[in-house]
Amino acid sequence: MSAATASPARGSVREFAGSFRRLFRAFRQTRPFWGGLLLILAGVWIIRLMSFSFGFVITGGWNATAGYVLGGALIIFGLAVWASPLYAPLLGLLSVLVALAAFISANLGGYLVGSLLGVLGGSMVWAWGEKRPKGPKRSRVSRRRQVDGSAS
Repeated sequence: MSAATASPARGSVREFAGSFRRLFRAFRQTRPFWGGLLLILAGVWIIRLMSFSFGFVITGGWNATAGYVLGGALIIFGLAVWASPLYAPLLGLLSVLVALAAFISANLGGYLVGSLLGVLGGSMVWAWGEKRPKGPKRSRVSRRRQVDGSAS
């Protein structure tokens, strides 16, 4: 195999990687990505530390199922924020409340780590605002002239 036949494949991989990075960056910038990721990590952490057998979870009542229910809710809220950023303020507030409820009812919310991740992620989602489109770049002189002209 010569270098001439190997380079087109390598170029197409680079083009694919570049286009994937651009698409992922656009996805990340139009949604509360990091807050949603922290919510998902908090839910996984809380569920992971609930190490009961399935039979005990079914028959054990709220104490056995709380971690699974609240951790699952955090995972669903994180995915929902990524899918529909319109509901970010509501889901952020609900996520903070669920993370605080997990602190009380699910092994201190995954030994405090899950609840802290949930409160931090929910706060980031709650406070998220869509970025404004950037306007054309203007120099300081033109901005100063516009301010001076509007003041007179």
